Amino acid sequence: MESAHPARGQADRLTGVFWRRPKLLTALLIAPPLLWLGVVYVGSLAALLLQSFYSIDEFSGVVVREFTLKTYAELLIPSNYDVILRTVAMAAAVTVASVVLAFPVAFFAARYARGRWKAVFYLGIMLPLWSSYLVKVYAWKLILAKEGIITWAAEGIGAGSILNAVLAIPVIGGNSLSTSYIGTFLVFVYVWLPYMILPMQAALERVPTSMLEASADLGAGGLRTLRSVILPLALPGIVAGSIFTFSLTLGDYIIPQIVGSSRFFIGQAVYSLQGTAGNIPLAAAFAVVPIVIMLVYLTIARKMGAFDAL
Repeated sequence: MESAHPARGQADRLTGVFWRRPKLLTALLIAPPLLWLGVVYVGSLAALLLQSFYSIDEFSGVVVREFTLKTYAELLIPSNYDVILRTVAMAAAVTVASVVLAFPVAFFAARYARGRWKAVFYLGIMLPLWSSYLVKVYAWKLILAKEGIITWAAEGIGAGSILNAVLAIPVIGGNSLSTSYIGTFLVFVYVWLPYMILPMQAALERVPTSMLEASADLGAGGLRTLRSVILPLALPGIVAGSIFTFSLTLGDYIIPQIVGSSRFFIGQAVYSLQGTAGNIPLAAAFAVVPIVIMLVYLTIARKMGAFDAL
């Protein structure tokens, strides 16, 4: 017991130091994660940015470690420009669809679900997130296939011609849903929808009931209250959810690889260039594109108060 007294005394003195200098304790607690973040995350981004200013020798395939903008000039050729536009358009479409689908679900959960039903709501939203990402994507590939359940159901109710007409639409159509942009869009929306519902539901729960009652007392109908009161107050949550859906769609390469056409998205281009082609500078330049887009998007979202709803 006597040998424990010196250790106890040192612990008491250390506790006293931390009590007198709380900033020292805070610094010691956050130093390891900040060091990890700085070295692994910021360091890797810096290395990526540096690689994008190199070029590759066309004859030997060796990376030339000399500062140049040649790679960024190559990035903006029409074929690569199409990849960027295709990815951004898909991310925007998925985000808009997620907002439309998520709002009624989030509104019901925020305003009407209580007790057991709220638990059922959270379970229903979170349950798909607990299953394997790849399993979900491959399951959707089977569902959307030409012999899949959607085609079978459409033919069963006599809507096969409508499905074929949709698949015949230029650009977004294909031989089947699993080989079209429509199928890629459906899988993206399914996978990322929970990331839109949860922040939107949190924002809607913060809307005071008194404001809704005041709107009704002033003679506003349901649609007017929705447009003038609920949507403006829920906007930070909508923007916060869009950060997830937009950024995750922007950088994903697995879903377009499994479901959809053979035309590349940004994630696929990066994967192919750094793997098969070995063109690391161009892959790095492609990877910089979503980073720049998200920096602009986050700046706008911050001004709209989206981070308050995260």
